[in-house]
Amino acid sequence: MLTGKKAVIFDMDGSLVDSMWIWPEVDRIYMGKYNLTPPDTFHKDIEGRSYTETAQYFVETFSGLNRTVEQVMQEWRDMTIHLYATKVFPKPGAVEFLESMRRSGVKLGIATSNNREIAEAALKAQNLSGFFDSVRTSCEVAAGKPAPDVYLKVAGDLSVAPEDCLVFEDVPNGILAGKNAGMEVCAVDDPFSKPDEEEKKRLADYFIHDFYEIRDNTYERCGRR
Repeated sequence: MLTGKKAVIFDMDGSLVDSMWIWPEVDRIYMGKYNLTPPDTFHKDIEGRSYTETAQYFVETFSGLNRTVEQVMQEWRDMTIHLYATKVFPKPGAVEFLESMRRSGVKLGIATSNNREIAEAALKAQNLSGFFDSVRTSCEVAAGKPAPDVYLKVAGDLSVAPEDCLVFEDVPNGILAGKNAGMEVCAVDDPFSKPDEEEKKRLADYFIHDFYEIRDNTYERCGRR
């Protein structure tokens, strides 16, 4: 998996840290607050969207919301930063893997659909900030995942060609973003995306349940391999 790789780029939520549970809870509380009823396609509609794009979706989809995109994002930030700082933890083996990559001279980056303030708060709370040479959000590029923009932005920061990057992602649209960027992608197991596991394996190059499987060489080869 790591042969020839000069950089490893992580999606954050559900890939590096166990945090996907936060957003359904935030959605539940937020929609309850404003008496909003989500469409049946809600979760698929917002998968991979940037923080800003998701707020825009809320404003456009829920006619009774009467909030601006900026107001929606601020309310979400207020609700989530404390949770990220106190109830979110790295995936099993993730810290050891980061330490191993640092020792090997591999550059490390974050390409997240989350808000920068929240991403930085989450990384700081877990003492992970110092590992990363670049942290970028989909809000900083033209389009969110599955567009490749945020991954290409991080690769540019790291001065590493896309084909020399390995991506870790937990949802299909994120995997597609990495593949669309011309990178190899390792899908990461996560309870939130368990229903999509077969699709994840079909789209990705590799699949892991935890980061110890990389150390032990027990990860699964997927896709066309």
